[in-house]
Amino acid sequence: MNPTSRRRFLSGTGGALAALQGHVSSGQPTVSAKTKLILLGTAGGPRPRNSRAAPSQVIWVNNTAYVVDCGNGVAIQMTRARLPLTAVRHVFITHHHSDHNADYGNLLLLAWQSGLQSRVDTWGPPPIDRMTDLFFDMNRYDIDTRIKDEGRNPLIPLIHPHQLMEGGTLFKDDHVSVTCALVEHPPIAPAFAYRFDTVDRSIVISGDTKPCDALIRLARNADILVHEVMYPPALDRLLAPLPNAAALKKSILSHHTPVAEVGRVAQEAGVKTLVLSHFVPAEDPGVTEEMWIETARGPFNGRIIAGRDLLEI
Repeated sequence: MNPTSRRRFLSGTGGALAALQGHVSSGQPTVSAKTKLILLGTAGGPRPRNSRAAPSQVIWVNNTAYVVDCGNGVAIQMTRARLPLTAVRHVFITHHHSDHNADYGNLLLLAWQSGLQSRVDTWGPPPIDRMTDLFFDMNRYDIDTRIKDEGRNPLIPLIHPHQLMEGGTLFKDDHVSVTCALVEHPPIAPAFAYRFDTVDRSIVISGDTKPCDALIRLARNADILVHEVMYPPALDRLLAPLPNAAALKKSILSHHTPVAEVGRVAQEAGVKTLVLSHFVPAEDPGVTEEMWIETARGPFNGRIIAGRDLLEI
């Protein structure tokens, strides 16, 4: 059977919310343990690196994992953080650059192979529905073999993609309310930031964006803002070996946020803690952790953390 016929795909947040009614909320509020934010990968860009993994983070609340972005190695990083892959219930993709979605399908497949038996809802811009179908088609032999040979439950009916076109409220369950906003990351559109409001914390993940009023509104009075950062003076060193250095530099400068601007964004949003992540460059001995923090300081009078892989906040 074609995977598309096994699932109901949705376009826009309104349909997504309707599909979740009766699923994400039992109507019986539960006591929320402390919400954890764990940075799984903090490098910007698709090239694998020694000291930092590709972009990904997880919101952990009530033994449930809400994963934001699936850069290369996300399943390994979750395991290193001692989080069971079987706890994944929602996966959010900010945009379709490979450093943010390369292991989207692999996370789902490896969670299932680790014993996942519960529904997983995935959220992101088009074509997340087609990407999901094609990934399962590509791995059909392995999936079907394991179902027949190992007695596993079918994987495909567990995965429910929701295709997003605009900002708004996605859903509210017993543990968290999730909203999103369109951010500016040309030429990639749409691209999203996500906000998670739990009983004890509010956490915003910027995704990739240039300075953006929509993100400031989404992050208003949040406890934590995880924001991408770029250090322009180091770009020439980063790009020097590449034949497309000039074009790539122009691209990076056009749709990312210089670290000197991030403090202003955080101050205008009124956030309490600013977490720097998605570092560009990710590995440059000439740019120290102190330099990242002090350059971001600007007008921001809150707490600033320079993110690192597997840091729990």
